[in-house]
Amino acid sequence: MANQAKPLASSTFKLEPILPSDVKRATTVAFFAWVFAVYDFILFGTLLPEIGAHYNWDITQQAEIATLIAAGTAVVAFAIGPILDRGGRKSGLLFTVAGAAVCSALTALGGSLGKWPLVLIRSLSGLGYAEETVNATYLNELYSAANDPRLNKRKGFIYSLVQGGWPIGALMAAGLTALLLPIIGWQGCFIFAAFPAILIFFMTRRLKESPQFLLHKHVKNLRESGQDSEARKIAKQHGLDYDQHARAGIREAFRGASLRPTLVLGGGFLLNWAAIQVFGVLGTTVLTEVHKVSFENSLIILVLSNVVGYIGYLTHGFIGDKIGRRNTLALGWMLGGMAFTAMLYGPSDLPVVVGLYSLGLFFLNGPYAAALFFIGESYPTAIRGTGSAIVHAMGPIGAILAGLGFSAVLSDGGDWQHAALLFGALPCFISGVLIFAARHVNPNEESFIEPVSDVQLAPAS
Repeated sequence: MANQAKPLASSTFKLEPILPSDVKRATTVAFFAWVFAVYDFILFGTLLPEIGAHYNWDITQQAEIATLIAAGTAVVAFAIGPILDRGGRKSGLLFTVAGAAVCSALTALGGSLGKWPLVLIRSLSGLGYAEETVNATYLNELYSAANDPRLNKRKGFIYSLVQGGWPIGALMAAGLTALLLPIIGWQGCFIFAAFPAILIFFMTRRLKESPQFLLHKHVKNLRESGQDSEARKIAKQHGLDYDQHARAGIREAFRGASLRPTLVLGGGFLLNWAAIQVFGVLGTTVLTEVHKVSFENSLIILVLSNVVGYIGYLTHGFIGDKIGRRNTLALGWMLGGMAFTAMLYGPSDLPVVVGLYSLGLFFLNGPYAAALFFIGESYPTAIRGTGSAIVHAMGPIGAILAGLGFSAVLSDGGDWQHAALLFGALPCFISGVLIFAARHVNPNEESFIEPVSDVQLAPAS
């Protein structure tokens, strides 16, 4: 790989420009990395009944293991933020891709070691889940560094193509499981899942680091080597808040201008993932219990919903470039909550149920194409990875809380319809309302994303 910070005879170094080929390569690699991360992420939920039957775990034990793994996933996803801000965006992508491959391979033998080893192994799937944060942070910076007017006008839509890897990965998990399970068993399915991630790992090694991170690292190196005045000069030249840069860390995400996106977006993710838990993870059960849809029809609806979900990503990515990502995100989640409420209390005619459920998923999942990019636009470079990881890690916590609340309502004699409203449809709507409290970013402005592809910097000694 070419060195991106070449020392020159003039004792300066120049950051290599980000070319269209660099953007295409990074976008392609990020897409496939996300597809196979989701593939592994979904694969465990799909095969949990098979795993439970193999180790004689009853439904209660399986639910307990799934909850513990969700908690572990949140912890691991949170930890990737400081790695992004300390080690770099490219290193973060390499780390998460490798972690997803290791997690897939080890899952094949995890259960034989006991419940807790399996929980620890599957918690590593948080690295795959964290690829969402890594992709958004890295591509956000790379697209801005390319400084291409055509790309700037539709970078949200282009990122939505990457984010659309979620339904593709989910469909792959369902389709390949149906094909491979009778042949190689559930252990073989996980071993098979490791190989694509290994291939993506080697593809990732050819990527360039983002110039924004290289600038951030250079200023940090100058400061730590005692060249404080030079570091301040460069930071001021490129619009960096030097004092904030010097304090960069987890605490900084809860101070100053960063506090608002941390609280608002973190709260929005927590609430919205409650809806994902109810209508995504438990979607087939909700359909069968509330509207007595047959299990076979519920599976058809599930496949259809993933197709609709992919269209939703592209649509919201496109709209986000036009009206702003905050507005797109807020309105989408509010409409999703309304669609799910109508589905829960509407007639049980199959076409109506399918239409409203698909519409709900369109507005529940699709806005994430705008959400992940919007998070990156809401934090400065020094803590962009950390802030994004904090917000992102709130999702699994929301899923856990929804699961606990859902179980409590059912245990207390409540029905699925009421539980799905309280812990699915309403949180979805409220999450959208909450997002309006975030700072609006004009889609034609760079916000905190510094275009630094053509800059000369004095090297740290």
